[in-house]
Amino acid sequence: MTVLSIILGVLMVICGVSCMFTPLATFLSAGYFFVILLFVYGVMGIVNAVSTKVYGVNFLFAILSVITGLVVLFVPGLKLMTDGILIYVMAAWFVLQGVVSIFLALNTKRITKDNKWIWGLIIGIIGIILGIYSFVHPGVLALAIGVLIGVYFVEVGISLIISATQD
Repeated sequence: MTVLSIILGVLMVICGVSCMFTPLATFLSAGYFFVILLFVYGVMGIVNAVSTKVYGVNFLFAILSVITGLVVLFVPGLKLMTDGILIYVMAAWFVLQGVVSIFLALNTKRITKDNKWIWGLIIGIIGIILGIYSFVHPGVLALAIGVLIGVYFVEVGISLIISATQD
């Protein structure tokens, strides 16, 4: 198992470096991951509904998730549209996360007497600025997502190598 972990770790590092040098291609491949997750979510929802014999809105949504995943995967052009939508969903998530962080920081300010709430306020403001910038310049966010995926792969690969050599 140690040798396999080292080999897998080295492959993860190589893939991560490749992702960092080709961030746009990495981002465009990330849409497949999203579609697969959508499909798996739908299948799990259907299995859950059948096993519990509860066929409500969740069951309908699970069926729609499977159909959407298959359609986006097999209809030309829809995956590219999904990638474009994913950029704006991420930008909206940055803005919403920033707003939530600001509200939590202001709520913490009311409850406590220390100044730790300022960090939440700063993070919230940065999140909102990052989200607005991502809406205005979506290409930069696409490149950033590709680089972040690469950094994550390198980190996981190094972690696998280190943990395998410490056994």
